[in-house]
Amino acid sequence: MVSNESDISEFTSEEKAPLVPEDASVYTILVRYGELALKSTGVRNWYEKILVQNIASMLDLRKIAYSGIRREWGRIFIEGAGEQAAKAAADVFGVVSASYSQETSPDLESAATLCAKLAPSMIRDGESFAIRARRSGNHSFSSADLGRACGDAVWLALEAQGKTPSVDLTTPDKEIFVEMRQDKAYVYLGKVQGVGGLPLGTQGSMVVLMSGGIDSPVAAWLMMKRGVSIIPIYCNTCPYAEDAARERAFDCIRQLQTWAPGHQFTTYEISHGPSLRAFIEACDRKNTCLLCKRMMYREAFEIMNKEKASGIVTGSSLGQVASQTAANMYAEIYQLAIPIYHPLITYDKSEIVDIARRIGTFDISIRPAGSCTAVPERPEVKAEYDRIVEEEKKLDIQGMVRDALAGIKVHKL
Repeated sequence: MVSNESDISEFTSEEKAPLVPEDASVYTILVRYGELALKSTGVRNWYEKILVQNIASMLDLRKIAYSGIRREWGRIFIEGAGEQAAKAAADVFGVVSASYSQETSPDLESAATLCAKLAPSMIRDGESFAIRARRSGNHSFSSADLGRACGDAVWLALEAQGKTPSVDLTTPDKEIFVEMRQDKAYVYLGKVQGVGGLPLGTQGSMVVLMSGGIDSPVAAWLMMKRGVSIIPIYCNTCPYAEDAARERAFDCIRQLQTWAPGHQFTTYEISHGPSLRAFIEACDRKNTCLLCKRMMYREAFEIMNKEKASGIVTGSSLGQVASQTAANMYAEIYQLAIPIYHPLITYDKSEIVDIARRIGTFDISIRPAGSCTAVPERPEVKAEYDRIVEEEKKLDIQGMVRDALAGIKVHKL
């Protein structure tokens, strides 16, 4: 029977979650990565080591037992682990997919025997099946040979049970995957889709302005997905915001921390209310939000330098709210010379919400927390950048930054 050599796309629905070989004697989780394979040998080796450490930290956080983690070219293996280990590994940045598999000897007969053993319990009468086979290393047979041998064995096993088997290599009801490597073969029945990206900690660190709303936690998570370690900053706008807003932001940070075991966040809390009061009292009221954001950038920049980080991350999305027009976003950074990243800049709100649900911050972010009472009734939407600079000349901006940082609080949430 002809077998496809390439992997199919990862499963995303509960109905297609990987099945567990009920009588498997040796369990191994196959972990696959993507972009890492494109790096030079030295960089790839470094990334893989960090990925292994991050996987181990995730397993430890979730209290999942395993006997060891090892690397081979193109794969990471979690040995002596259960199905939950595959799901945990899939939530580690850098992992493309993970499979709960059973080991056997690296030859046609052993692989075929194991497939035939597993098939009768998963393939019902009248259902079609396909073998997805691939191999690496030096073998006397091809991937097609492997697929045919395993397919023939499954067919005979089903017939022996009185079932009527059929083969469908395009849209089968059930699939059995066989991965033949140099020293071992692995049989598995599906994949858990991973988050992808790069291993956390490979791209340095950045500070993140966290508000506790829907957007900023998603922006932080997307940067984490690209390998960036985050340093959350919460600008406390009390008395213009309720305490519930602070708790909501901190709970979002705690939720993000579950995605980063082994990378403890250092969270900074800055008293931002006095700066807001000064802007309200001394400047054109319609510019309050712009002046507020520029002050946040200055404060975050000082923390960025203190932490030797590489940039500032925001949850801004172009045109989403009045303060995020193109003109306003230009005015916010005019003459500041600060590296600022907006990972959500092109995202629709629905796309942001989908990610927030996926990462577990959405329900936190929609908790009632009141609105910022410093927001003017008619905020500026087409700011003139030079006008904003003139507004700031009414105040001792550098002194305000020093005062804000003098009262800073540091948290390990």
